[in-house]
Amino acid sequence: MSYASQLMEKIVVNILDPIAYLLFAVALFFFMWGLTVFIWKADQDEGRTTGKRHMLWGIVGMFIIVSVQGIIYFIRATVFSL
Repeated sequence: MSYASQLMEKIVVNILDPIAYLLFAVALFFFMWGLTVFIWKADQDEGRTTGKRHMLWGIVGMFIIVSVQGIIYFIRATVFSL
């Protein structure tokens, strides 16, 4: 294993993974908060709209985070496994 591979592994494991987990948790919380607002304010149009918007952006955030993680692991597997 080369020095570059070891460095990349340490960066991914110690920096990028915890950041991704934290951002995913924030996006999940945002989705759950939107669901809660949607249910609590189901009788108000503005409350439903706000809840839907929060849920949508929570899902978009989770999708982006998972996609970035997939790209990072793809690059790690192809470039640094040589």
